[in-house]
Amino acid sequence: MIKRIAGLMALLMLVQWGVNAQGYPGARGGGRGGGSSIKGRVTGTIMDADEDAPIEFATIAIKKGDGSIVNGAIADSDGKFRIIEVPMGKYTVEVSFVGYEPISQEIELTPREPDVNLGSLTLASNTQALDEVVVEGERDLIENRIDKIVYNSEQDIANRGGNAADVLRRTPLLSVDLEGNVQLRGSGNIQVLLNGKPSSLFSGGNLAAALNALPADQIVSVEVITAPSAKYDGEGSAGIINIITKKKTLEGFAGNVNLSVGTRQNSAVVGVSTGKGRFGFNMNSNLFYSWPRLTTNTLIRTVDQGDGLTQTLTDDGGQDSYTLGGFLSGGFFYDFNAYHSLNANFRGRGFDRGGAGNFTTTFEDQLLGINQEYSRFLDDRSFSSGFEGSLDYVAKFADNPKREFTASYQLDGSIQDQRQVIQQQDDIGNDLSLFRDEVNVNDGDNREHTIQLNYAHPFGELLLLEVGAKGIFRNLTSTYTYDTLNQETKLYVENQDLSDVLNYTQNVEAGFIQTNWKLSDNWSVLAGIRYEATQIGGSFRDQSEEASFANNYDNWLPSITVNRKLNRFTSLKASYTQRIQRPNLRFINPFQNTAQLRNISTGNPDLEAEVTDQYEVSYSTFVKGSAINASVFYRRTNDVITSYLDPETGITTFANIGVNNSIGANFFGSVTLWEILTLRGNVNASTFNASGTLNGVDLSRQAIIWGGNMSGTVKLPKDWTIEGFGFYRAPRQTIQGFQRSFSLLSVGIQKQIWDKKGAIGLRIVEPFVVNKRFGGISSGEGFTQENVVLVPFQSFGVSFRYNFGKIGDRVRGRRSRINNDDVQDGGDARSGGFGR
Repeated sequence: MIKRIAGLMALLMLVQWGVNAQGYPGARGGGRGGGSSIKGRVTGTIMDADEDAPIEFATIAIKKGDGSIVNGAIADSDGKFRIIEVPMGKYTVEVSFVGYEPISQEIELTPREPDVNLGSLTLASNTQALDEVVVEGERDLIENRIDKIVYNSEQDIANRGGNAADVLRRTPLLSVDLEGNVQLRGSGNIQVLLNGKPSSLFSGGNLAAALNALPADQIVSVEVITAPSAKYDGEGSAGIINIITKKKTLEGFAGNVNLSVGTRQNSAVVGVSTGKGRFGFNMNSNLFYSWPRLTTNTLIRTVDQGDGLTQTLTDDGGQDSYTLGGFLSGGFFYDFNAYHSLNANFRGRGFDRGGAGNFTTTFEDQLLGINQEYSRFLDDRSFSSGFEGSLDYVAKFADNPKREFTASYQLDGSIQDQRQVIQQQDDIGNDLSLFRDEVNVNDGDNREHTIQLNYAHPFGELLLLEVGAKGIFRNLTSTYTYDTLNQETKLYVENQDLSDVLNYTQNVEAGFIQTNWKLSDNWSVLAGIRYEATQIGGSFRDQSEEASFANNYDNWLPSITVNRKLNRFTSLKASYTQRIQRPNLRFINPFQNTAQLRNISTGNPDLEAEVTDQYEVSYSTFVKGSAINASVFYRRTNDVITSYLDPETGITTFANIGVNNSIGANFFGSVTLWEILTLRGNVNASTFNASGTLNGVDLSRQAIIWGGNMSGTVKLPKDWTIEGFGFYRAPRQTIQGFQRSFSLLSVGIQKQIWDKKGAIGLRIVEPFVVNKRFGGISSGEGFTQENVVLVPFQSFGVSFRYNFGKIGDRVRGRRSRINNDDVQDGGDARSGGFGR
């Protein structure tokens, strides 16, 4: 497989070399100015003829009479362009952009008049283009595009002072509970990206902690992709969520300061941007701290032993927990000319989390005559840090803006260290088996390298061909030790039976081919296929070769989308995609979490990947200030991965249980009334119909999963704005039970100040409820288990925002071209972390 990938990469390189050998556009040539040393400039603004709006990223080329390129540029966010160092002479200026008819205009630069201002140049829409439907009435908040729904969270004042979890809860089609379980239309098999690429921030462990740590003020928008095409990694059977953070680069210097103080969380964000000519740089930093809050947890498990006898376990207590952390991110770009550019991005982070508390446990086994009561002190501390760096080379072609070659490299690393102190004693006697004084350490280290090459080539106006190759190479190490106090020596001694080192590798080599056909003015087809080869291996330091595990598999993943444009603002789309969901390290690692010896969790190295087939039909329209998006889908998943509790041993692990057939629908709508009130609503509903056999036991469960959200914005005089938001998510299902429902209500008020360069705001979360109830219920043949978690959720906060410099003068939308959306979320380089 490596040879096949290398061959495809070599082919892409030869294509690029051949283009250069033929005289790559962008090479500068002379005009008709003879030996004159005077250079001129050409300026202007590119506008949409229908909407009278600027066209960002339009391509402008200056050509000589023989058709050779002298110089060129790309329009900025205001549609403006400026081409300097143009020799004297006569030229043709050609302007083009995807979805518009190209135009040309003759110009002449002379020593007497070396500068030419073309003023406004208008481009008319090309009706054969694959139009995207933009919700113009809510362009600043919701965009309904051909392949995704975009929530522009930066424009939503209710997010001020919040975090990424709050933003995702407000995003159409999504739901997020306290544990960080993100669901897209009722399924948790999603992939979360950061700026178009994977991040160990999300894939390295606790997704809930990561979402709570990332400030909402750092997020520009969220993209929801329900039917990813072949150029996306095959992972994420329900779809992809892409979080876009602030990355502004301006001509000159600018910056922003965001501060928020609340009863739950506090944050400070500072960003600066600078740019001049073809070079730009940006940097953002953030510090956050959440006040300690007491979370209580009650676990009750009852097992029927027959003949009227039962076994009962009750565990009750709570912990005061806090979070302290920060981010540092930045990037730079350099445009060699209008057609060659280099883009680099980096991100570093660090988190310190901790919590301590006391728990009381009672255990009664009527069959064995056991009656125990004991107390436990738990001090759980963790520190995680990581970095990400990417470098992208992009080559564009003046003859067609859709022709593009990219080469990308990404390095990702993270460490996650956790230390847990457990002290336990018998409360009603002197049972030495209940005595515990342990220090458990679980350290994880992750390194990941990614190489990617993509090439897009148009054939006329009706066909775009895209090919690509990619390699992802992961190495993870999980080191876990259990030290137990020796009662005689009073020294801690390592428990060799439970301590070990897991070395885990996962390599994915992939290639894809994809075509975008425009069959007519109203019909278009996006079709492709992706091949992925996966090699997984794991070994243990202190165990024999027999304990090692390996799993290799190949997947051909087809996708097709057919789009029918009914009119300018209405479209109908049908799609089919096949996706896979690989088990992450937390699901695989056989490390045992023994914080509560009668409630142990562990991984399963024998897990297989899930394979999902999804069929979807969607309808989108925008009419007179109202937007509607509705879809229905059918999803069949084989080898479903789910958690499974064995009531006899008290061990929870993961298993492939069989098949889940799901039928669902979702509806999103927005309407603007009286030009000051905007209402938005989203409803999702789907079936959960899972069945399979595990350890010789037939399992099945059926349920209806539904949820939705509603928000409203009122724009008042003197730059006042009020936002309200509420959402509900029905219980999340497993093969043995469910996790409780979740709802949320929040209100935000904002006043713009200082000529709209600043703003002050107030944010209230759950004004009428202090604590939220979480947890779940599991049941099976002869047992039931209920877990109740109470978390303080009510909060009040104030925020302040100030922008300085030349804001919005020249914003560049640059992000890494790498998208490693190939590992199931919720993973953990430490093997799953500790419970209580």
